[in-house]
Amino acid sequence: MKVDIGNHALNCEVSGPEGAPWVTFSHALGNNLDLWNGQVSLLQDRFRILRYDQRGHGRSDAPPGPYSFADLMADAVALLDHFDIDRTHWVGLSIGGMLGYGLAQEHGNRLLSLTACDARPDAPPDYADYFQYRIDTVRASGMEGVVEPTIERWFTPATRQQNPPSLDGIRAALRTTSPAGHEGCCEALKRLAFGSGLARISVPTLVIGGGEDKGAPPEILAEAARAIPDCRHVVVPRAGHISNIENPASFNEALEEFLSEVTMAAA
Repeated sequence: MKVDIGNHALNCEVSGPEGAPWVTFSHALGNNLDLWNGQVSLLQDRFRILRYDQRGHGRSDAPPGPYSFADLMADAVALLDHFDIDRTHWVGLSIGGMLGYGLAQEHGNRLLSLTACDARPDAPPDYADYFQYRIDTVRASGMEGVVEPTIERWFTPATRQQNPPSLDGIRAALRTTSPAGHEGCCEALKRLAFGSGLARISVPTLVIGGGEDKGAPPEILAEAARAIPDCRHVVVPRAGHISNIENPASFNEALEEFLSEVTMAAA
């Protein structure tokens, strides 16, 4: 379904039993809500699940850019309001996890917990430069220009050599992402700056990421986790940046354990 939140509409899906605790899933750059199919299957018997396409991604509208994380947070809060969600567990990967850091700092009263997957909290100069490269490449060659370089950056050599069908799903998502939406989100990523506020996060937090992630390596995530008061850090072995796709068994085990513990503690 599409939800009108002002000057644009966001595509979203809701599943799971009414009255169950909410879990909201937020995907990575160049992806869409299908990124979470495996996790929805895992959790939808026990949780009410909201997942959505970020602005400029999937079947959501692409308002004119550039975007900021304040814009992306406003989108998320508007969706929570639309569905009368007082509080939700937030699970986000890459830009979705970064968005979660911001929500936990600025709208912590709306969250039950935060799971930040493969999401660093700040953008040093070389990281910001990478997103300018993506902008320049798409302007010159369209989204096709970033498809294979992204696969190389996001996945381990072993997975790329095997080339499982899941990689074709990521390729298709990248190709169908709006260039304007991609650029708008890249502009937000260039200005990522949530590290200084991590100590203000008061909800239970899981920081999880692939052991071979180039963009959000384990040492960066470990440092972020140490700054958050109630936080655990899990490294997913044999996985790069899209850890829930590359090693779903290890990822799902950690996510399910965390959400179950947080839900039991709140009961």
